[in-house]
Amino acid sequence: MAGVTRRELLALVASRPIAYRDYSRCLPDYLAALAERAYRQRNAAHAALTTAPAITARQRWVRETFWRLAGGAPERTPLNARVTGAFERPGYRVEKIVYESLPRFHVPANLYVPTTGRPPYPGVLFQMGHSLNGKAADTYQRCCQALARLGYLVLAFDPMGQGERTYYPDSSGRRTRLGSADDEHTVPGRQMLLNGYTSTRMQTWDAVRSLDYLAAHPLVDPKRLASTGQSGGGTLTMMLAAVDDRLACAAVSMGNTENFACAGFNPPGSTDDAEQNFIGGADAGFDRWDLLYTLAPKPLLIGVSAKDFFGTYSPSYISNGWEEYQKLQRVYSVLGAADKLDWYESPLPHGLAYDSRLQIYNWFARWLKGEAQPITEEPPVSPEPDEVLDVAPSGNVVRSFGGYTPFAWNKEQLPRRAVQDIWLRPSLEARFTVLGRVPSRAAEIEAVEVASDEKVWVPAWLFLPKKEDASKPILVLIEPAGRNARWREGELYQELAARGITVCVPDVRGIGDLTPEVGRGAPRYTRPHNDEEHWAWASLMLGRPLVTQRVRDLLAVCAALRARAARKLILAAQGKMTVLATFAASLDPRIDALYLSGGLVSYRSIVETEAYSHPFANFYLSALAGDDLPQRLVKLAPRPVTLAGPVGAAGRPASLEQVPRAAHIQYRSTAGWSMEAFLDLAHLSTEPLAHPPAR
Repeated sequence: MAGVTRRELLALVASRPIAYRDYSRCLPDYLAALAERAYRQRNAAHAALTTAPAITARQRWVRETFWRLAGGAPERTPLNARVTGAFERPGYRVEKIVYESLPRFHVPANLYVPTTGRPPYPGVLFQMGHSLNGKAADTYQRCCQALARLGYLVLAFDPMGQGERTYYPDSSGRRTRLGSADDEHTVPGRQMLLNGYTSTRMQTWDAVRSLDYLAAHPLVDPKRLASTGQSGGGTLTMMLAAVDDRLACAAVSMGNTENFACAGFNPPGSTDDAEQNFIGGADAGFDRWDLLYTLAPKPLLIGVSAKDFFGTYSPSYISNGWEEYQKLQRVYSVLGAADKLDWYESPLPHGLAYDSRLQIYNWFARWLKGEAQPITEEPPVSPEPDEVLDVAPSGNVVRSFGGYTPFAWNKEQLPRRAVQDIWLRPSLEARFTVLGRVPSRAAEIEAVEVASDEKVWVPAWLFLPKKEDASKPILVLIEPAGRNARWREGELYQELAARGITVCVPDVRGIGDLTPEVGRGAPRYTRPHNDEEHWAWASLMLGRPLVTQRVRDLLAVCAALRARAARKLILAAQGKMTVLATFAASLDPRIDALYLSGGLVSYRSIVETEAYSHPFANFYLSALAGDDLPQRLVKLAPRPVTLAGPVGAAGRPASLEQVPRAAHIQYRSTAGWSMEAFLDLAHLSTEPLAHPPAR
């Protein structure tokens, strides 16, 4: 610019707005891009379903893919079924039954046997929604009683964690001490992932073995088997339909028929209970509606609540469901069975209300009994008190019969190796963009960012000493509160810079300024879903665990620092961030030293701790099939590692037996995140540090 002095030019540059991004969009935009790719992939696959052979091949793929994602189909073992009691009511009797879906994994059930009409009867497997009292829930009893009085033999069983299968009971022994029945599925379901299993697998297998019992009953026609259920029971009916071709008919009532990868994906998406979240599903081109394809051309009724798109599920629940219904309708048409697929929409809230029950009765009457005249009134029903339906004397199968809880079962399993490589490394050409630089009394402070992934930029603060000392290391600090925790004058970051140490403090996805925005939709849905756990579930379902995304962000920061200055690099992390720091150091040999304060001692401790509290953001499938955290730390030799106050899965101090022993690992009994701790780090040499204390 002719005629402009250097001072004038600098003033002009300084007056420009700082180009901060809306960092709250980074994680949502990244996941939305993954969901869009999965959506296109599924649409292309379904567009090819124009012939019966193509549909048959797709059905086979669905079944195989479902079991692969769920952790593999179990082997059939003896049911060891027995009747523990019975009672009779007008038109039907109820038998109380217990059987084992897996060895020592007890399932309590009520069998509703008609006392009118002529056997063999059509058999109906009734699957529960997420009621705390399972099979004893009022509307579920009404449906089972009415079906029995209409001439169906009905088996109703408690799902994992509900009714008499409450695995985390309070002092009453009957009700859960957790927040909800959903937690009874999800708390052990998270632990199962570390071994390569899922609660999807467990709950689907309960349904398969329950159908085994029903199909073998001498009063049942095994060619006229059906399944139905409300809400979570509707979703379990979908899962059973995907794996068991014995079903002749199904009615799904308000199940989770929202795909994860869908048009207008609303991050974090329709994350739900652990059994409904298919890990790596979107990455494989598999989603919830695929479960229903294996049933074609058999009769299928899909019932929904029109209010669910803002009352229970996300804004895409109805629109995505209707779009997917039309795709499935084309498949039924290709197979010459267009009349065997139907959609029923209720204006009422989420629940198995009277109108929805009538739809189920008439659907089964039409396709299982050949009755053309629909009924307009439900037969007389009268729900029983919970205790009347109890199979176990104590009302809890573990207390009465012994056997496994899901936690105890998972603790004994050997890990299954995952097939997916989740460690996605950033470009080695990562460079900082300087967004602004200002002076402080103790340091020069730069606002920088680095691109780490598609649609993702990692912001960081650089605290630069007034007098640069190239002999001193760069200290990278990462903590759960994010980069804005201790930046002010007199606080940790500036005080370290005042002592000649260059400090870099980044955020990573989901932390600090990268905390994602709240999605659109009804507040009662979007606000609870905008927590770290739901973003972690979304990431797992899209094939990119949140912990590995964060590791990628951290590696990009380290690469950018090395591009700027050839200095020793020390990585320090606090709390839950120590896990990703461990992974980053194990993947990047140019991280020279590692300091971990108050960090998780091992993934194994999570599997071994029933009341664990470690954040789900650090979980990934089959974590225990590879090197656990202690093994990774041992392999960092000879790089120095400091373990300060490591903790177990419940947040309590780890025992010395849990701490890895190696010449390069220094153990400190208490966590430290202070000036003194980091000044010690700045003087680390490449010499091995001390052993942990003698055991």
